[in-house]
Amino acid sequence: MDVTVKFLGAAGSVTGSKYLVDLGDFEFLVDCGLFQGKRELRRRNWDKFPMPPTDMEAIILTHAHMDHIGSLPKLVKDGFSGPIYCTAATAELAKILLLDSGKLQEEEAEYARKKGYSRHENPEPLYTVEDAEAVFPLFAPQNFKKPFEIHPSVKVTYYHAGHILGAATVKIQIQGDSQSKNLVFSGDLGRYHDPILFPPTLIPEADAVWIESTYGDRISKPVKAEEELANAINEIFEKDGVAIIPAFAVGRTQLVMYYLYQLLRKGKIPSVPIYLDSPMAINVSKLYKDFHQDHQLIAVLDEKDQHPFQHAQLHYYRKQEQSRTLNELKGKAIIISASGMATGGRVLHHLFHHLPHEKNGVIFVGYQAEGTRGRRLVDGEPEVRIFGLEVPVKAKIYSIEGLSAHADQDELMEWAEGFSEKPKLAFIVHGEPDSAELLANKLSNELGWNTIIPNYLESVLLFKNI
Repeated sequence: MDVTVKFLGAAGSVTGSKYLVDLGDFEFLVDCGLFQGKRELRRRNWDKFPMPPTDMEAIILTHAHMDHIGSLPKLVKDGFSGPIYCTAATAELAKILLLDSGKLQEEEAEYARKKGYSRHENPEPLYTVEDAEAVFPLFAPQNFKKPFEIHPSVKVTYYHAGHILGAATVKIQIQGDSQSKNLVFSGDLGRYHDPILFPPTLIPEADAVWIESTYGDRISKPVKAEEELANAINEIFEKDGVAIIPAFAVGRTQLVMYYLYQLLRKGKIPSVPIYLDSPMAINVSKLYKDFHQDHQLIAVLDEKDQHPFQHAQLHYYRKQEQSRTLNELKGKAIIISASGMATGGRVLHHLFHHLPHEKNGVIFVGYQAEGTRGRRLVDGEPEVRIFGLEVPVKAKIYSIEGLSAHADQDELMEWAEGFSEKPKLAFIVHGEPDSAELLANKLSNELGWNTIIPNYLESVLLFKNI
């Protein structure tokens, strides 16, 4: 049996994770992500899949972020009908995110049609809400640490990766005619000292490893994230401003809510209203109770009346009418709204109205991919385009690395050192070129790993005649 892999995403970029593994008589995909960021990357979302989706037998997901699941509706619409394996929490999160994505796709196509700023005469969504719903019956939820078979020759096991609720590192054992081989996909690795999630699991053996490199070029500052957040908020409030926190609905929002609750209880920030303006984030927060075995926060959530997701200062805004009232806020308040990279969603309306005023502040709490609006704001651009208009950036922009959901370089190396023997092949993926190259060199020089930075659409023979 020959085993090959084709890199359909997250190769030379930090989005669009897709790896097609071919065993000859069985082909499966690891992750099925949406490309985000630069226009040339986003255009790939429309590309034809390199094989008929009807011929592919299965999909294995690491976690529910859109750059790992966002292309599922398009693939299913194009004919894929096999099982989609994931952890139980990932299945529920994916349903929430994919419905929201389908709705956004429809709304953006309609808005572009009305305003006429698309280069297409009749802009169409990549997929619809109905397309997203067609994915749900295919989910095949699995437990952590319990091997399951997807083919007589292929056994899969999920291990905690940190990062977000339900996120997993995947070990895939392939049994050949004469020997077996282990493939390990790190997924997106979380922090080792996250107050909510379990730390990434160390895997002892692998013949081939796929390791993410989002923060492969940096080491997070030792400053505590809680203190950084308090400093930013208090600085904004000194000017009687509004603090806007663009946050990913899954993971970062819940961590921000946790830290804000702690800061309020300790008296480190004023007792001001906190608005969670994201129906999706509200729905996600409820899942933390349903999947209490997947995180460390269950003792806190057992407090019935006062906990990070339920207290007097926290206001859940589901309706758009409620959301619009936040555009008129003048005094001290905190708005948490998606999306985390300011690429879409309700946060755009808040940025549109609050960015032009010096007293306000925008606090980014996660990675900002190259080409995103969030990255342009963090990089200090004086104007950003929102709803087809140039909006002046007068508000102060903050970026808190300590709140990132991604392991930094030291933590990536710590995870890599967990292998008792160095893998024969190590693919450095899910990172921008400089980040991937720095991590590849460090793994090679310090651990003796045979590192490869794959190119987009590159195919690699992993094993021959196993």
